[in-house]
Amino acid sequence: MNWIEIIATIFGALCVWLTVRQHILCWPTGLVQVVLYIVVFYEAKLYSDMLLHIIYVAMQCYGWYAWLYGGTARSTLPVTRLKHGHLAGWVVVVLAGTAGLGYVMSTRTDAALPYPDGFTTVASLVAQWLLARKKLESWYFWIAVDVVAIGVYLAKALYFTTGLYLLFLVLATMGLVAWRNAWRAAPVEGVEGGAV
Repeated sequence: MNWIEIIATIFGALCVWLTVRQHILCWPTGLVQVVLYIVVFYEAKLYSDMLLHIIYVAMQCYGWYAWLYGGTARSTLPVTRLKHGHLAGWVVVVLAGTAGLGYVMSTRTDAALPYPDGFTTVASLVAQWLLARKKLESWYFWIAVDVVAIGVYLAKALYFTTGLYLLFLVLATMGLVAWRNAWRAAPVEGVEGGAV
């Protein structure tokens, strides 16, 4: 545990709280968090998480832009749902990606927890992509990531990060409820396709 982890934890909590509220400042706040966590995960030998946070830097920028201009006629993006069957496709992507990344990390690195770390990485990428597109289903993936991540970070004695992911789990549940309510408030635009 060090000061970088503590600051990253604070920015992470603030980022998710802003995301639940659909506030655009979630993206720059998240950008600070992910940059700091690159260092934290490198030092903890959680290489999949480190790679994930490197990718998150670009995804934070994309999400920021998409939320501002991704709606109809470059308007703000509304909460929508995936088309029927696309959720199952994303689940297959997560399972296949976890198997592949976990195998690579277990055979090519000294990764501490290659398969759980691989799961949180792949599922987080899917969740982040869906979040950037303001898909309600993104919260299902975040909830699954949070549950697994709590065990991973506890096992690595990253106690502030474990606490952060406990908070994330609560906030993700709140996000699911809040975004479901937002989607129901605008049912005409409520379903949109998401490429798998």
